[in-house]
Amino acid sequence: MAKKVRVSELVQQFHLEIVAGEDGLKRTIVTDDLNRPGLEMAGYFNYYPMDRAQMLGRTELAFLETLTSEERKDRMERLCHEETPCIIITRGLETPNELIEIANERHFPVLRSSVATTILLSRITNFLEKKLAPSATIHGVLVDVYGVGMLITGGSGIGKSETALELVKRGHRLIADDAVEIRQTSDNNLFGTAPDLIRHLLEIRGLGILNVMTLFGAGAVRNQTSISLVVKLENWQQDKQYDRLGLDEETTKIIETEVPLLTVPVRPGRNLAVILEVAAMNFRLKRMGYNAALQFTNKLTEAISEEDYE
Repeated sequence: MAKKVRVSELVQQFHLEIVAGEDGLKRTIVTDDLNRPGLEMAGYFNYYPMDRAQMLGRTELAFLETLTSEERKDRMERLCHEETPCIIITRGLETPNELIEIANERHFPVLRSSVATTILLSRITNFLEKKLAPSATIHGVLVDVYGVGMLITGGSGIGKSETALELVKRGHRLIADDAVEIRQTSDNNLFGTAPDLIRHLLEIRGLGILNVMTLFGAGAVRNQTSISLVVKLENWQQDKQYDRLGLDEETTKIIETEVPLLTVPVRPGRNLAVILEVAAMNFRLKRMGYNAALQFTNKLTEAISEEDYE
């Protein structure tokens, strides 16, 4: 189901003044794009993005003053479409009388802010991006290891929280334990955070609930991070062939984004925290263009070719 933001939420978030059409504050916004209707002011409505909130600044209102009263009324009637969420006047400018009359007739919300147009447009866009972004909640632990957002998944009791605790002790940061709220931005980046109720908390069997920030300080936690790597912990299976070179690059899909996946087998004697630290460093090296497994394979191929030649 597509997410929606009510116009009343914009009013509350940005302290907007309600100039007209207060009965229309229940209208909903479904896109994070806003529109400054310059062409529409000139009468060109062929591609009018009526589903967007409209923003009128100094330029649009100054041009409107050059039109006749009939033209102004025509433009305002067409701007106040039944599918358009609202119109926002910026810089505290005077609202055209034609717009106020039509807005009150149609219960169409007209709002005003004292903030400059470009600044307000940027702030509202950022707000709508966060509110309307596709999201999901995943069972796992999210940590920041050397700047790499690492989502640790696996069955219950596999050791996710214990591994996260060891990573925090080694100087890395916890974002979320047990439930990770993930949102996908418009450029397909994933950001994870913890639900408010369990933020900064870590559950360790035998110890109970720990407050990581209280125990280790503010530097041991983060409120959110981008998710770059998914690590799946699973019990060691004797008959399963695990990748020993690192050439096989798996991915997993979260919402609509493919994320690199690393499967790490768990058995007694393996130091998972150290393994995940090295995984994060290796991931950063790959991003910078260095792939140790690929270089090893190329050197091995060259050595075999030289021996065959001799």
